[in-house]
Amino acid sequence: MASLDVPLLPGSLVRLEPLSEGHVPDLTAAVEEDRIAYGYTWVPRAAEVRDYVSVQLRRSGLTPFAQVSLADRKAVGCTAYWDLRTWPDRDSLRAVEIGFTWLAASAQGTGINAEAKLLLLTYAFETLGVVRVDLKTDARNERSRRAISALGAHFEGVLRNWSASWAPGEEGRLRDSAMFSVVADEWPTVKSALAARVAGLRTGIEAGPRQ
Repeated sequence: MASLDVPLLPGSLVRLEPLSEGHVPDLTAAVEEDRIAYGYTWVPRAAEVRDYVSVQLRRSGLTPFAQVSLADRKAVGCTAYWDLRTWPDRDSLRAVEIGFTWLAASAQGTGINAEAKLLLLTYAFETLGVVRVDLKTDARNERSRRAISALGAHFEGVLRNWSASWAPGEEGRLRDSAMFSVVADEWPTVKSALAARVAGLRTGIEAGPRQ
């Protein structure tokens, strides 16, 4: 299935912009911040960002976004829709995965990830009309698993030898993937809780540190 035609998705902490070559300078700076959180996720080095963006834009079935922080109007990471699945008897979309996600170290823990997922989930269920959204991560990535669970996604189990490993030194090997999902019946409850969480994060950021 071809990539989706998704417009800019605006939030209060982050704006998801369709990825373009214009994001390369910001992303080049973002990838060279502290990389300790990238142990199980492939994130390009500065010299690779231009090629990375080019490949993302050409990949069939991938709809990539730059995550732009509204605090400074700079792209601080990427995310995407992919693995689009249609109904067996028609061409309309029934499910999609949110993946290819990474954030610069300075953007982690700021609420950007939570709001970006809220924007993507809202568009998927309420505009694309899907009945399921997948999220998955390396089964060893406890930090990522906690973050996905905190979104309200349901843990479905570990799929063994499911996909390529992105861990350093494991090129050509397979990883076990922890699979999560949100389905249409759960979405109103998940949306309400996630929106409240984002509002709380935004309020805390606006209030600033206590003296």
